[in-house]
Amino acid sequence: MKLNLNKNRGLWWTISGLLILAGVVAMALSWNDFKAPLKPGLDFTGGTRLQLERDCSDPKNCQTPLELSEIREVLATLNLAESNVQIVGEQAQGVAIRTKELKGPERTKLKDAISAKMGQLDVEKSQIDTVGPILGRQLLASGLLALLVSFAAIIVYLSIRFQFDYAFFAIVALFHDVLITMGFFSILGLTQGLEVNSLFIVGLLTIIGFSVNDTVVIYDRVRENIKLNGKRSITETVDIAVNQTLGRSINTSLTTGLPLLGIYIFGGETLKDFALTLMVGFAAGAYSSIFIASTLLAWWRQRQERGSYRLATDTSSEDL
Repeated sequence: MKLNLNKNRGLWWTISGLLILAGVVAMALSWNDFKAPLKPGLDFTGGTRLQLERDCSDPKNCQTPLELSEIREVLATLNLAESNVQIVGEQAQGVAIRTKELKGPERTKLKDAISAKMGQLDVEKSQIDTVGPILGRQLLASGLLALLVSFAAIIVYLSIRFQFDYAFFAIVALFHDVLITMGFFSILGLTQGLEVNSLFIVGLLTIIGFSVNDTVVIYDRVRENIKLNGKRSITETVDIAVNQTLGRSINTSLTTGLPLLGIYIFGGETLKDFALTLMVGFAAGAYSSIFIASTLLAWWRQRQERGSYRLATDTSSEDL
């Protein structure tokens, strides 16, 4: 299989533009609803989260699914009517509640009240977490700082190893990956109520490392091909470089994607969203490395060559 990337680069850019636009619209709507571009989880907002599930080892305990209205009635009696509530688990036998920060006795009282309505709880599947609002803000600030530092370090490294235009378009590709991943989760937040937590920031940092590694491999082959045959056009050189590394890019994406799919299916609730973050980001990273970073570099170098040619032509005309 041979790709003529630069011949169809307008198509690749259009696909990315539409995906990013959909994500930006979703983030704007999310900001209106949640005061954040993505629906923030407990890690960032602070509060108490309870996830309780019935013990279905006794079939009589799980004969009927839970009703959201019944859980809300219990919360209303405890002056927690504004809490966020979702029915979860197999056959709707569990409930996830996110509410204001509760102290020890308050959490116990809430758990006992919900248990009285639900019946016997499965201890292994039930959990209660509490995060203070100050710690939540610190986690968010630290995560954003880590992202900014990583971008700056990548620019410096690629500028030293290659040239500044290589570094600039690699960063453009990374922003592409981050925006698509954020947009995807923003849409899920609006439609499915999916929240992001500190693992989402870890996922973004991992995506950045994966994507820039793939881009560096392609750029390194572009540089080698320029040295071997400098008379070849930049578009042809980039197309050849991408095709030479295409098998590696596909194999890397598959070998990382398949384990993540396994984690998503069998890893449990804690790792499920993290695995989904990486799958979306790795797919976006593979696409951007092949179709965005490489074609942007070719387009820019092509413009530079045309500008140099025009300048040389104008100078020759003046000499005559």
